[in-house]
Amino acid sequence: MSTNMPARTSVPVTVPGSPGGFRTWLVGQFGHPRGFWGKVAGRIMARRPSNRGRNIWTIDLLGLRPGQRLLEIGFGPGLALERAASPLDGSGFIAAIDHSRVMLEQATRRNGPHVAASRMALRVASVETIPDFGVPFDAIVAINTIGFWPDATARLRELRRRLVPGGRMAVTVQPRSKGATRRMTDRIRRDLERDLRASGYVSITAHWLETAPPSVCVIGVRSEA
Repeated sequence: MSTNMPARTSVPVTVPGSPGGFRTWLVGQFGHPRGFWGKVAGRIMARRPSNRGRNIWTIDLLGLRPGQRLLEIGFGPGLALERAASPLDGSGFIAAIDHSRVMLEQATRRNGPHVAASRMALRVASVETIPDFGVPFDAIVAINTIGFWPDATARLRELRRRLVPGGRMAVTVQPRSKGATRRMTDRIRRDLERDLRASGYVSITAHWLETAPPSVCVIGVRSEA
């Protein structure tokens, strides 16, 4: 699919001191944070108002209720996890994966009491190798991460099998490339709707957040059948 985000495997490996290399290398830290600069990238993601707002908005769209179960793909510094813990009111369960150990450390610190109480399970893993958490989920969320997935349709199909009947898959994207526009976000919306439909989801809806450029969240439902 085209989300104007680089595939995770296509981020060039460059030397920071090479021409143009530092910028490419630094951008790569946001896709897969590592080491000292990965920690800096995580702090930037946690503090940037647009990032915080996008995570909060996406979780609020799901309308989670006490006792429900949520899975997040690519939790970053743990902002969405922090927001989701409140409506679940200690009686639900949150599982999440990220391929960065740096993000695991930051998200664990941000959500320490929930992790300690086993109400939240955070794992280092990729979308291709999601652990078995032992339960189906009422909702799955991916915020600005689908552009890094290989074969998004196949991944969405696999995630659908991890939902309860009637469960929801929410995919949020805000294009981050230079010169990104509303038209680009709308193209992403169409791609997400197509991929969710091709992966077997029904009752697909799109929601807009007026960031700069706009963000879109497309939600698909696993059918009751």
